[in-house]
Amino acid sequence: MTRRTVLAAGSVAVTAVGVGSAFAASGPAVAEDGAGALDSTASASEGACYKLTSELVEGPYYIDADKLRRDVTEDQEGIPLLLTLKVIDAETCRPLRNAAVDIWHCNASGIYSGYEAMGSGGGGGGTPPTDAPTESPTATPTDVPTAAPTGPPPGGGGGHQDPTDDTRYLRGTWHTDRHGHVTFKTVFPGWYRGRCVHIHVKVHVDGEWTDAGYEGGHTCHTGQLFFDEKSVLASAEVEPYASNTTTRTTLDEDTIYPDNGHEGGLLYLKYDRHRIARGVRAQLTLGVEPDETNNG
Repeated sequence: MTRRTVLAAGSVAVTAVGVGSAFAASGPAVAEDGAGALDSTASASEGACYKLTSELVEGPYYIDADKLRRDVTEDQEGIPLLLTLKVIDAETCRPLRNAAVDIWHCNASGIYSGYEAMGSGGGGGGTPPTDAPTESPTATPTDVPTAAPTGPPPGGGGGHQDPTDDTRYLRGTWHTDRHGHVTFKTVFPGWYRGRCVHIHVKVHVDGEWTDAGYEGGHTCHTGQLFFDEKSVLASAEVEPYASNTTTRTTLDEDTIYPDNGHEGGLLYLKYDRHRIARGVRAQLTLGVEPDETNNG
C-alpha cells in the first residue's frame, strides 16, 4: 500500500458544523426510523452484528484528500445538505473512533471539482457509454461498461482520471468522534448523464492524525451514498437544479446502485416536503470491516 497522507493547508479554516435554521426541516420526514439504527434483534453472539455496507467502485474522480474540513461547500450554490455518517465495525457494532472519512460529489450542474474541463452534462466525465441504460437493469451490473465509451466514464466505473484543474469544492476529509460519527456540511448533489444522484465516500483506518493531517493506514471501505427519487424530483424544482437540462438517470436505472436499500448506501433523509430549498438532513450508518482493504 502506498503511504497515504492528507495535507492540511494552514490557510484552510476548519468550520464547525452547526445546525442552523437552513436545516430546520419542519415538515414530515421522508424517513422516520433514524440514521440506519442498529437492529436490536441482532447480537454479536449470533455472528455479524450489522450488515456490511456494500463496497462499490471508487469512480474516476477521486482526489486523495487534500482538504481537511467538515464544510466542503465553498462557493457552490444549491440546497444545503447536512450529512451525518456513523462508522461501525460490522461484526462487533463498536464505533470506529478517529477514522478518516472522505466524501466527494458533483455540484448542482453535474460537475466535479478538479475536472471542470470535462464539462457539464457528463458530470465532469465527458460523454457517457453508448450503452447507458434507459430502463431498470435486469441483471447485476459489472463495474465496467460492456461497450466502449466515447469519452471518460460517467462517474461510476472505469479507471482514475487525472485532475484537469486545482478546484476542490464539494470534497473533504474529517475524522469520526468517539461515537463513530462524522458530519459534513455540503449541498444536495446534482446529476449528469449515466448516473443517478449520489455522493462518494471512503473510510480509512489504522492511520495517525498528525500536524500534517492523516498519515498511513488503509482504506477499509469505498462506497457511494444515494438519494430516493422523491427527494431528487423535489430538488429538481429548485434553482440551480432546475436549470440542469441533462438527461437524468433514476435510482432504478443506475448501474452502480446495488438495489439493496440502506445496506447499499441509500440515505435516510429528512426535509420539509414543500420547502426542500430550506435544507436536507441525511444520515446513514456504515458497517465496515476495519481489518479489510477495500479501495474500490
